[in-house]
Amino acid sequence: MLKIYNTLARDKQDFKPITPNTVRMYVCGMTVYDYCHLGHARVLVVFDMVYRWLKASGYDVTYVRNITDIDDKIIKRAAENGESIHALTKRFIAAMHEDADALGVLRPDHEPCATQYVPQMLEMISRLEKNGLAYRAADGDVNYAVRKFDGYGKLSGKSLEDLRAGERVDVVEGKNDPLDFVLWKHAKDSEADEVKWDSPWGKGRPGWHIECSAMGSELLGKHFDIHGGGADLQFPHHENEIAQSEGAHKCKFVNYWMHNGFVRVDEEKMSKSLGNFFTIREVLKKYDAEVVRFFILRAHYRSALNYSDAHLDDAKVALTRLYTALKSQSISPEPVEGKRIVGWSEPYAQRFKAAMDDDFNTPEAIAVLFDLANEVNRNQSAEAAAQLKVLGGVLGLLQRPAIEFFQGSVGWGNVTLPAITVSGTAYQTFTPENIEKLIQERIAAKKAKNFAEADRIRKELLEAGVMLEDSAAGTTWRRA
Repeated sequence: MLKIYNTLARDKQDFKPITPNTVRMYVCGMTVYDYCHLGHARVLVVFDMVYRWLKASGYDVTYVRNITDIDDKIIKRAAENGESIHALTKRFIAAMHEDADALGVLRPDHEPCATQYVPQMLEMISRLEKNGLAYRAADGDVNYAVRKFDGYGKLSGKSLEDLRAGERVDVVEGKNDPLDFVLWKHAKDSEADEVKWDSPWGKGRPGWHIECSAMGSELLGKHFDIHGGGADLQFPHHENEIAQSEGAHKCKFVNYWMHNGFVRVDEEKMSKSLGNFFTIREVLKKYDAEVVRFFILRAHYRSALNYSDAHLDDAKVALTRLYTALKSQSISPEPVEGKRIVGWSEPYAQRFKAAMDDDFNTPEAIAVLFDLANEVNRNQSAEAAAQLKVLGGVLGLLQRPAIEFFQGSVGWGNVTLPAITVSGTAYQTFTPENIEKLIQERIAAKKAKNFAEADRIRKELLEAGVMLEDSAAGTTWRRA
């Protein structure tokens, strides 16, 4: 039986879905005002792994991962850029999808944007007000009355006394209690261009915490199975979600709370202030996306993940060992339905399943893959190679033909382009090496003052999705 470490219970528990054979899971997604960073990569990959394993275990899964597309940071960044909030969020939603796709992350069943669910948020706030848990403050905001909800702090383990002891001296004006948090932010008359909606409390916009409560209950019901996110969301975001949802609906909100560990860089927590902050696409310029996914899954999802080039290099070597085993064998074509069936009665598969059923223990599951690779190399077993590929597929790994992996694909991987002929050579499917050859052809054309040819190469690459960037250090490329 699957066991999940439940943050709420602080223990591993047998997983028993509310409805037999059905799982409803909500994961807090991205606030889209910038490119996704390594912390986002971990959330994306970890809960993609959970989603895949639940489905491989036979559950009918409904997976919701939200997008926060209205927020103080979004408003500020749009103003700084001189663009509309919609243009900003649309651009970074597309970038997020590019990053997730590169990492082999399956799209969730629902990906709601907060701005699409304001009516549901207003309805929930009204319920809280009716239940005596929300009040309109003197400054026009609608706040949640934390002390009126029994059990506040049960997820994070923080008592009200501890929270009061940690209060700052200056109390936010308008709140009845410093612990109260905002449900609805009133619009300021001085900010004519502020994004706002009509509400029973005047024009304004929702607070951050109410978004997930409203979207989760609307798409999955008032009571559902799993809620996940990064460890940094445990308090106050998830704690406040519980207070809002249970306060509004007067029933249990979520049965199992899952939180993945922090990403650290050279043993320090990743942060912009320390200058050790990396976006996904910065990392993918140096490392193959599957190597990054493998690196994330080699660590248990609840442990801290220490990022460094040395650890990524080690992950690349390890993944190469697995692909070497696959390269040595000819694996039969996929079945007609395009999916191999896992033979769970087979000993390696049983060990793999036991590891995954133990709170998604991917390090142990990957150890089984290496044992299978050793079996392939030792006995030249095509059957073991096929089992290696199918079990790797459960984790979203080892699904490329081995030859593609050994072509040295890095960054965004191979790019299929319309046919381009340069110096008599026709290029269609591009590896990074082929793109580098074209860059050299363009440099040669510029030196020969054949600027028309240089511009043609750049233009055709751009139209096909590859952008060249010139700098004093040379020319680099990225996916446009």
